[in-house]
Amino acid sequence: METNDARDRIFARIRAAQGRPARPTSGEREAVADYLARHPQGPRPMSAADLTEHFLAQAQRMSSTVDRVATMDEVPAAIVRFLDSLNLVHRAVAWDALGALPWQAAGIEVECRPPVREVEADHDHGDLVGITGCFCAIAETGSLMLLSGPTTFASAALLPETHVAVVPRSRIVAGLEDAFALVRSERGELPRATNIISGPSRTGDIEQTIVLGAHGPYRVHVILVEQA
Repeated sequence: METNDARDRIFARIRAAQGRPARPTSGEREAVADYLARHPQGPRPMSAADLTEHFLAQAQRMSSTVDRVATMDEVPAAIVRFLDSLNLVHRAVAWDALGALPWQAAGIEVECRPPVREVEADHDHGDLVGITGCFCAIAETGSLMLLSGPTTFASAALLPETHVAVVPRSRIVAGLEDAFALVRSERGELPRATNIISGPSRTGDIEQTIVLGAHGPYRVHVILVEQA
């Protein structure tokens, strides 16, 4: 919230220096919407014939692992299978919207709250698994778009060593342009933070050798839900 307030104060000072009111007027917003509607898009590659298959293939190229389930109720069991394949604990934090899924029946302990770091946690290593949804998924690059908010906290995808993303098939779009168009049509404006996640965190700073997990999760696992 402090970051948001600081940003608003900076923008208000800039607008004041320009002789404009502190907050955008409806006329300004309409002018922006009109510009976006009339402005031609730049050249783009042809969209894949099957966005779902292309997204999954591109996600794997970016070192994400993938799984598919038919319905949301199958998500907890799929996550347990994934955790078992890596000998990971059956414990995670998740977004609020996922809280009603049958976690206990699947044998996993899930708390709907932001993750805590190791020094803050009651257990030894902080929260190791974060489960999120996504605003949409981008087929062209195999990426996930996450919009921050009180119940869609970005930290669940950034702090734990393992990030599991639940992706409804209906939320796959062709490219980044389509993703931002969807934000404008459904949200009107961007939130405080927009994260585009393309596989696990990586860096090649040291001797140009790719290292995963340098600035975020070591692994990203995508669960595609056919009917959500």
